Amino acid sequence: MLITFSALVVLLIMLSFITAQHPLLGKNPTEQRMEFVQNSPNFQNGKFRNLIEKPGMTEGSNIVVEVYKTFFKSIPNREPSEALPSVKTNLKAFDPEQDALVWFGHSSAFMQLDGKTFLIDPVMSGKASPFPWGTRAYKGTDIYTVDDLPEIDYLLISHDHYDHLDYETILKLKDKVKLVVTGLGVGEHFEHWGYPKNKLIEADWGDKMDFGNGISIITETAHHDSGRAFAGGQHLWVSFIIQSSKRKIFYTGDGGYDKHFAEIGKKYGPFDWALMENGQYDPAWRSVHCHPDEVAQATEELQARNMIPVHHSKFSLAKHAWYEPITRISEYSKSRNYRLATPMIGELVQLDNDQQPFKAWWKDVR
Repeated sequence: MLITFSALVVLLIMLSFITAQHPLLGKNPTEQRMEFVQNSPNFQNGKFRNLIEKPGMTEGSNIVVEVYKTFFKSIPNREPSEALPSVKTNLKAFDPEQDALVWFGHSSAFMQLDGKTFLIDPVMSGKASPFPWGTRAYKGTDIYTVDDLPEIDYLLISHDHYDHLDYETILKLKDKVKLVVTGLGVGEHFEHWGYPKNKLIEADWGDKMDFGNGISIITETAHHDSGRAFAGGQHLWVSFIIQSSKRKIFYTGDGGYDKHFAEIGKKYGPFDWALMENGQYDPAWRSVHCHPDEVAQATEELQARNMIPVHHSKFSLAKHAWYEPITRISEYSKSRNYRLATPMIGELVQLDNDQQPFKAWWKDVR
């Protein structure tokens, strides 16, 4: 069976070479952009590096074996057998005075602060793969489209993996987005897809962008990687600190646990809210994705008062049951120094209401 799988991998690689010119694969930085990339202290020996180097795969793990186990081996409860519950909130009817957030599943979210709109890592194509047969969204989770969105002041892209930078969604957003804020090099994808340069802000770790009227965005470190085809590490992965006149919010992007959470908490905290990556983890790739116990610890180190776990309940990209991340983080969050918020997909989160109740909606889903 492993031989058959290896043959399939070779076939996919050959197919990838044949389709390498497809625009959805994006583009590595060229010419002037590459000069900016190479000037970053985080770009060394031909690629971006994490602050603390760790192997992407845990010692003793084989990437071919792990890919086979993840995508070809039967995993109990890997996907829900019925549609997940959701709520369709009218995003175009927000009171401009209301600070609120709506989670779309996985790591995608819409947010309004001080009347300004933010869209984070939107994936609205129903898939998290470049291949037509690839990973698909669970039933009931793909209820929002780009047409449901109002104009977006700031589109925030944490990194260029397919489950965070979705080609089809980005194309449809082109005329709705005023500014894109992302890591160094990622703008090459956007220009390749027809976005003008004056809409793109590419930043390094520690860069602050002040947009006036109390709105600012800081790009900070995460322990992860990047790449859409074969040459990885050419586009920087980031986390975000989003600040308005009233509150401060942290979004992890993707990344494994390390001391950077405590350092970010000391430098920028406390945070009113934190959106924390919690899902698609595995012992085999522990360095690049947090496990739920690490998410709970990192949230405290960030000094966050409220936390929303993301990166779960839409796509199966790991070997755990679909409900395991939200179940485990609920247990690990008991008696912590933060409040856990667990909205359904589409449910309005009132960012100025620390007492808003949320249901354990996943418990009633088979």
